[in-house]
Amino acid sequence: MMFCRIAPVALIGVALLLAGCSKEAENEFQGWIEADLIFVSPDEQGRVETMTVREGDRVEKGMPLLTLDSDLQRADLAVAEAALLNTRQAFDRAQQLLKTASGTQRDYDVAQAAFRQADAQLGAAQTRLNRRKLASPVAGIIQQVYFRPGETVPASRPIISVLPPGNIKVRFFIPERMLARIAIGDELHVTCDGCAGNITAPITFISRNAEFTPPVIYSLEERSKLVYLVEARPALTEMLRVGQPVSVEVKLREASK
Repeated sequence: MMFCRIAPVALIGVALLLAGCSKEAENEFQGWIEADLIFVSPDEQGRVETMTVREGDRVEKGMPLLTLDSDLQRADLAVAEAALLNTRQAFDRAQQLLKTASGTQRDYDVAQAAFRQADAQLGAAQTRLNRRKLASPVAGIIQQVYFRPGETVPASRPIISVLPPGNIKVRFFIPERMLARIAIGDELHVTCDGCAGNITAPITFISRNAEFTPPVIYSLEERSKLVYLVEARPALTEMLRVGQPVSVEVKLREASK
């Protein structure tokens, strides 16, 4: 059996090479993709009647998304229309009586106020009916559908979430010792599996609060555990998905002496 002897110098060189390969660069961090979703919700409880989009569809601002049952709203509108007609007739009669001196100014004012109130209630009823048809408030991609046709939705509960391209952001943590070497507006380089190699993103947010709170006395050992959340908004978002892990390369500023 033969044994090969490796010179001590060569052995040390291999060890240093392996250590260098396994050690992450000082300006590289692991992050992930998040997004600020836009939620489409009803003003009042209702049952979903129709749904014109599916998850992954692209929508434009104002594009119809779904409709809710509107029986109650139509009934309220009919009541408001009848009330407006009655108060209109009463107002016209009070106006004629005032002109012929057969009525009083007080009766005229009361009839006018009732007519104005009925007109406002009709407008409110019409608005409630119109809002049973929900449209997209922004242009983007349908991220998720939470309720399907036939299901009842509580008031203000999201039915659909829309993801505008500009609402995608990169998030990562940076150690406390490097906090002074980055600033809002600094450009990052973002890479991920299957992504194009030219994704850049300016820093838009640096947290003022540490994610780890050590004891009252800050030792050097505890300070090294402090990390701060950083966010950046990439211009190219076609290849990025919410929750996707990414690598972030930061161009650190010169450390102040």
